[in-house]
Amino acid sequence: MEQPCFKDTSSKIRTFLICFLILSFDLCTAQRQVKLQEGPLVRAEGRHITIQCDVSGYQQSPEQNFEWFISHPEKPTMKIQIISTIDPNFPYAVYEKRVRNNEIYIERIKGDSVLLHIANLQRSDGGEYECYTPSTDSAYWGSYNALMNLTVISDTLSATSVPQTLNKVEGDSLELVCEVSKQTSQHTHVAVSWYLQKGDQNLKVISLTQDFILRPGESYKQRQASGDVRLDKIGATSFKLTIYKLQMSDQGKFYCESTEWIQDLDKSWHELTNKRTENTTVNVKSIGKGFLALIEATAVDIAVGGSLEIICTVEAQNFPERFFSVVWFLNNNEIIRIGPNAVPFFHGEYKMRETLGKVTVRKKNDRVYFLKIYQIQVEDGGAYYCQVEESEKISSGAFSTKKSKEVAITVQRPQANLNVVISSNTTEVLEGDFLQFSCDIHSVTAGYGQLAITWQFMNKKKQNSDIIGMNWDGIQDTYQPYHERVINSDIRMTRVRSDSFTLGIYNALATDEGQYACKLMEWAAESNGNWKLIGEYVSDNKAVTIKSLESSFVVTAITRTPTVSYYGTFELQCYIKPAYLTHVSASVSWKFQPANSNGSYHLVTFTHDTAIEWGDKAENFKGKMIVVKTASNTVRLSVSRASKLEAGKFLCIAELWGRHHPNQWVMKTSATSNILEVKVRPPVSLLKLTKQVRTIQKRINDITELECRISARTQNDSQLSITWLFNKTLGPNVTGEKLLSIDRNNIVQYYGKLFTNMKKRMKFQDEKTSNDVYKLIIQKTDVNDSGSYYCHVMEWLLDPNNIWYKVGENTSAITIVQVHSADANLQLNNNNITVSSSEDAVVEIECCIINQTHMQSQFSVAWCFQGDPKAKETTLLQTDRNNILQYYGDLRTDPQKKMKFQSMKASSKTYKLIVQKAALSDSGVYFCNVDEWVSSPQNEWVIQGSARSGSTTLQVQAPVATLHSKACASSSLFYFIFIYPFIIFFALIIVALYFHKRPKKPQKSANNECLWTAIETINGNPISE
Repeated sequence: MEQPCFKDTSSKIRTFLICFLILSFDLCTAQRQVKLQEGPLVRAEGRHITIQCDVSGYQQSPEQNFEWFISHPEKPTMKIQIISTIDPNFPYAVYEKRVRNNEIYIERIKGDSVLLHIANLQRSDGGEYECYTPSTDSAYWGSYNALMNLTVISDTLSATSVPQTLNKVEGDSLELVCEVSKQTSQHTHVAVSWYLQKGDQNLKVISLTQDFILRPGESYKQRQASGDVRLDKIGATSFKLTIYKLQMSDQGKFYCESTEWIQDLDKSWHELTNKRTENTTVNVKSIGKGFLALIEATAVDIAVGGSLEIICTVEAQNFPERFFSVVWFLNNNEIIRIGPNAVPFFHGEYKMRETLGKVTVRKKNDRVYFLKIYQIQVEDGGAYYCQVEESEKISSGAFSTKKSKEVAITVQRPQANLNVVISSNTTEVLEGDFLQFSCDIHSVTAGYGQLAITWQFMNKKKQNSDIIGMNWDGIQDTYQPYHERVINSDIRMTRVRSDSFTLGIYNALATDEGQYACKLMEWAAESNGNWKLIGEYVSDNKAVTIKSLESSFVVTAITRTPTVSYYGTFELQCYIKPAYLTHVSASVSWKFQPANSNGSYHLVTFTHDTAIEWGDKAENFKGKMIVVKTASNTVRLSVSRASKLEAGKFLCIAELWGRHHPNQWVMKTSATSNILEVKVRPPVSLLKLTKQVRTIQKRINDITELECRISARTQNDSQLSITWLFNKTLGPNVTGEKLLSIDRNNIVQYYGKLFTNMKKRMKFQDEKTSNDVYKLIIQKTDVNDSGSYYCHVMEWLLDPNNIWYKVGENTSAITIVQVHSADANLQLNNNNITVSSSEDAVVEIECCIINQTHMQSQFSVAWCFQGDPKAKETTLLQTDRNNILQYYGDLRTDPQKKMKFQSMKASSKTYKLIVQKAALSDSGVYFCNVDEWVSSPQNEWVIQGSARSGSTTLQVQAPVATLHSKACASSSLFYFIFIYPFIIFFALIIVALYFHKRPKKPQKSANNECLWTAIETINGNPISE
């Protein structure tokens, strides 16, 4: 049992040892390794790049193949084939053209090392590059590819220099500036080199390397060491080349070349891009045996109290045998001279300043002369130059003179460190008011330069703008959009003192709300006459709020006399808030709506320019109205001698006006007040009449006098109109009909029968016996004059407009008049009956005289009608004693109604009223009034008596609808009942005759009887065929 197990264990150990030896042998064999140039790399667009790829540890063929891929950051998993050493069809379409044009190619350094060349780099060439080596080994062992990132950036380097031609003299100085800039986000260095081009030869003058090391060219090493050749960086992007003491060899074309470098991870510098400027041509002229005067200043901008050193250099040959004098000029005025013997001579104030040790002159050597000024003042600024004069001897005059160029010296006054404080007259103003700002200057030092000011404004939207300014020489500048407001003097600026400025804003607008500041600029004069800014100071912001007129503009109307009597005075006041408006003017208008009217009209306006304008319809107010406007813009309206024409509703409308131009006003806003109602009442009426009820008994043909007495009046000069009224009903509380009236001008007007009947009109007369007594006189009284009489009086007064108005009215007591006849015995049938009639029937109503006074009496009969118990009785028609018919009311004008009602005398004592075609509207109460006429002893017919019959109530009923009436009323129903049945009946008779007269069909045999026989027998008629 153990032997087989031992054999299995031995075989496993043997197999393990064999595998271990094989693996050990393979580990001793070298691994393949692909190495790519260390990245990431950053290169510029449009440039040429090479990427090296090496492979080691491979087997078999000494010449390895390479394949290049790229993947872009936006699609990192997508590999794009670029180029291969083994397959010409390897590139993808995006790179195929560039590979074919040899813009992308592979350079083999040796069998296992290549360079990938990409000419004219594009931005799309950036990404992750992969170098892959296809396997030539018997087994895969090691790495077969390597990755590296490439970033392609834009070429932002620029180098510029102003192309020009300069003509110089031997010994002059040359200054050239090269502007170099870049916008690269990566950390790069810039190298700048200056070159001199002489024919086909380019000589390096000096350069600043990417390591910030200055390196002169071979031809300029000695001059750079002596300081005659310099390269300085001035500012962030400017590089200045300076060559002192120009030589003839410096003649040629100068240009600047800049190179942008980036440092790779292996610490090596790689050139990203380079740029070259245009040429500057420099011509150098030789001086020969002559000489030159050169000037140099240690500084051109000097503060007051500083020192100035001016160096004058004489460029000449053979100094020991020549005699030179040097003269300094300031603004073309000689100030100091030093002769060949080195003795100085000072002009003007420079003598005293030399004595005080503030000016010194010395000769350093034959070539160099120094002028030094201490504690310099502003007056020492200007244009300096030195003049070199050559003479034969020390004491002889100059036979040759040379001037140097000018050097401008600016003496700056030190910044005064001013404190600027802004203040305003208010922080909140009303739109249209005045706004003023003050800008005060406080200086720590004793003095300061010329000042300029700019007023600045920031609105509520944080938008900044300049308003107005003043230059250092007092010239005013205006900025948009304030130009027009400055022209209109709405914005003004003043310098009230040397250290104080003011800004005035008249007629402030809502857009002026915001923050204000004043900006001061201190200027100093330079030596060349120009002015230089030496300091700026800005005050704190001053916030101002502009309240709109609409928000604070309120108009209120008040009165203390809402009710006034005729001839009284009422006063209205229109209050405006705010009361005092400085830069806007108020216009106030009063409008009036008369009482009991829906229309209104303009009454009067107090305009913004203090004129008064009357409305077109205000005639009745003129002469009785006074308009006053106070300083607080309150407008008072006073109306005297008031009448009902001035009663009504008043309101005032206020408008605020501001100047837009000197001669143009613009309305800013308006507001309307509340409504005031003024009532003008007439005086209380004091009219009183006699109120005693009287009864007068009269006989026929008597004269009756009725009196209307006024016991009290409202005024003694009032006028009265009298109306007499009458009712046949006897009693103290009746309402009569008008008989006649006398107006205040004593014109009489008649009513009713008095208006139409001249005889009756002559019977009634009026009479005014005194101012307080009016009479009604009835001539030849008859029984028809019996009844109740009273007068109605209206009192009239003149109003303030000379218009009569009714001040009051009153009614007298009833005067009962009873007229008696001694033997009157007229009687009528007084039975009240009811008559029913159908519509369109003829109705006869009787009036029967039962008894009469005399057999020869004659009668006049009047038929009266009352349609409704509450309606007024109306007379339809009347027949006089001669039986002449007279119609009243609508019957007089309507012929159809006139034909409807007829009066007939059936007998001497019976009268009938005939109603033709009675209608429902004829239903009502009918009665007759009969007057008995008798002949008097004077042979005149007079009324002996009157009587009224009983009432006859007529009820007109609509006819009951029958079949005949309904059929006749409707044509369709008529045809349905009477016509259509006859037509149908005759049609049925014709059909029956047709069947009766038609021959019968022969019978069929019995052999043919079947299931259908019964049907044929049933249908055996002519139609079946």
